[in-house]
Amino acid sequence: MSTLNNQAYLDKIIIYPIKSLDGISISQVITLKTGALKYDRQWAIFDENDRVVNGKSNQKIYRLRALFDNELSTLSLQIEGKQEKFAFNLDIENRGLEAWLSDYFGFSVYLKQNKIIGFPDDTNASGPTIISTATLETIADWFPNISVEEMRRRLRANLEINGVPPFWEDQLFGNKNQSINFRIGNVFLKGINPCQRCIVPTKDSYTGETTNQFQKQFISKRKETLPSWVNLNQFNHLYRVSVNTKIPESQVGKYLQIGDDVEIMGIEQINNNGKS
Repeated sequence: MSTLNNQAYLDKIIIYPIKSLDGISISQVITLKTGALKYDRQWAIFDENDRVVNGKSNQKIYRLRALFDNELSTLSLQIEGKQEKFAFNLDIENRGLEAWLSDYFGFSVYLKQNKIIGFPDDTNASGPTIISTATLETIADWFPNISVEEMRRRLRANLEINGVPPFWEDQLFGNKNQSINFRIGNVFLKGINPCQRCIVPTKDSYTGETTNQFQKQFISKRKETLPSWVNLNQFNHLYRVSVNTKIPESQVGKYLQIGDDVEIMGIEQINNNGKS
């Protein structure tokens, strides 16, 4: 495995308070006991059949703009292309928010909140997802009509590392029975696997319009640019990018901050029960 740490540092922190809606860029974030980041995917929208309403299942999610205040207590919603905004206090106006969302989607929905772990896609690796700035820039170059910021919105990673080459983060996972220990500032994390992508990155994050041949082009280019150090045991296909992580309980209450340096520490075996 390569150790291309270079001048690696944490350049962006983005959390997504309501799963599938817009994120918010912040300067620091505290880690929870479960390894999740505070407020990340803390809420999710569900239909009457207890199914998550997201970009995989509902096209209208893409046209919904969400803006949060600094305390993450007030949410303003706006339909793409329209001027009117609707503000809701997440602590006391959930009923009103649910009614507004139900009207928007055209069927009854409700909000669930989980302050402990949130609603991660990978419950076995519930820590922040990680990608490098250079990776985003490279992937955006594969698609002439997609900007770096738009690719960032499509891939929805939590932590962005700068000062490193493209796909640097592919060093952060080993075999399926291994984790890669690394440090961001004074927080120790474990890289678990490359994130399997879904239909969401294939669509414009503002309109939901599908980018023609996105997945095919992505896989082709990913194959061409796959680093020599990458562990192919974790790739059942090449439609994977960014890394899923875990944060040990011992790191609870620590802060990740913009500007923190990053260092890869080494490989650790994972027992059959999922513990290192």
